[in-house]
This record gives sequence, structure tokens and C-alpha cells, in this order.
Amino acid sequence: MSRIVLIGAPGSGKTTVGHALAAHLQWPFIDTDALIELKADKKITDIFVVDGEEHFRALEFEVLKEVLQEESAVISLGGGAPISLHAQEEIRASDSIIIFLDVSLATAAPRVGFNRDRPLLLGNPRAQWQALSDKRRPIYEELATHSIKVDDMNVDEIVAIAESMIS
Repeated sequence: MSRIVLIGAPGSGKTTVGHALAAHLQWPFIDTDALIELKADKKITDIFVVDGEEHFRALEFEVLKEVLQEESAVISLGGGAPISLHAQEEIRASDSIIIFLDVSLATAAPRVGFNRDRPLLLGNPRAQWQALSDKRRPIYEELATHSIKVDDMNVDEIVAIAESMIS
């Protein structure tokens, strides 16, 4: 087993589950959004506002290629990271275990808060989240080697299911 990649919509628990799964496996945890902010020395919201979404996606793709070289790591991708065809090709070629954390709007809403650091959720955040989720879901489902419906589950339950999928 070389790496586990977590994909899903904002609020699906990729970061929280990723931290817990990595600790359980005693592997490093990598959050691509956090790595982008570190490399750019600014928040994702600021990258979107100052440099534009195209620049952000280019940074995101470079970080994606970099982290997919890591061995024995749990990697949380930003919600939009696997959307481009180039990113999908990189993910498929990485021979990773890809787990789609499937979440409903009702569960994601309180987690995301819809009021901070979500540049693609400005305006009507619930409608924007649903539109993004509807657009991205087929990609997540197609890329995933495993899926977990995370509604009504706590982190420990999700980690246990994820671990059983990868054993």
C-alpha cells in the first residue's frame, strides 16, 4: 500500500478523517489546501481574490503532482483538486487507494459554516455547494476505488471503515 487519497465535497471530513486515519496508520498526513497556502504564503481565499482561480488551480495541480509521489501517506485533496482531466490522469496513474467521502448538504452545512474561506461558495452558499457537489459527484464516484457515505457517522467509524477497505 503506497498512499491513500481522500476526495469529496467541502465539509465531507477529508481533513478530520485524514488526520485520524494517518494517526491510526502511523503515516504522515498531507492536506493539499494547507500545503498550497504554505507554498503561496497566503490563504486560499486571497489566492482566488488576488491571483484568480486559474492561478490557484495551477498551484493546486503542482501540489497534487508533488504529493502523489509520497509513499505511505494519507492525502486530503481540496474539493476541486480532482476535477480537471489532467488531475484525474495524475490520480489514476498514481496507483493510490482513493476514498470518496460522500456527504449530504444537510451534514456538510454546519461543518463548512458557509461564511468563511470558501471562495467558490460566495453568494448563495447552500445553492453553490449543491451545484458544485452535483457537478463533481460523478468525477468523485468514477475516480474512487472506495466510497463511504459519511452522514450519521463519527470520525472513528469512518476511520474503521476506511481501514477495512484498505486492508
